[in-house]
Amino acid sequence: MRLAELIAGVDEAGRGPLAGPVSAAAVILDPRQPIAGLADSKTLSARRRETLAERIRECALSWSVAWASAEEIDRINILQASLLAMQRAVAGLTAAPTLALVDGKHCPALACETRALVGGDRSDPAIGAASILAKVARDQLMCELDRRHPGYGFAMHKGYPTRAHLAALRVLGPCPEHRRSFGPVRAMLAR
Repeated sequence: MRLAELIAGVDEAGRGPLAGPVSAAAVILDPRQPIAGLADSKTLSARRRETLAERIRECALSWSVAWASAEEIDRINILQASLLAMQRAVAGLTAAPTLALVDGKHCPALACETRALVGGDRSDPAIGAASILAKVARDQLMCELDRRHPGYGFAMHKGYPTRAHLAALRVLGPCPEHRRSFGPVRAMLAR
């Protein structure tokens, strides 16, 4: 594969949760080592995602995972934080892509050409690979945050606004990982 043909798939995970950072991944697949089963991470079981993530890390020409913190999300909003995490992920690649295919409607500002693809995590293997890496990395981090901030159930719901999470939030109040600009957390702080 020549440098002129390096295409990165880019996706994020964790826009909707009330806690934790948003993660993003960028992946340049190796066409000589195709990976069967790449898909939107939300359609795969946790075990399948982890198996595929390991295969992606082994076979991809380059991959990178990056973050934007809860504090950054509160400061610049979730969309801008997602784009920032994507910029960081692409910057972390060991090879500079000439084209970045980004899942969704918005593209981060990058040094290479970018193209947004709605539903790209279902239609483009590189974006599917990025979706998987971003989700697996974020889920692993939320399990670590569960150990650091017990009682919220982060390992179970990964920060999403489930009944259990909202109940814990009412009892414990927000922890430093909660996104203060998100409605349910903001409402708790206003009390």
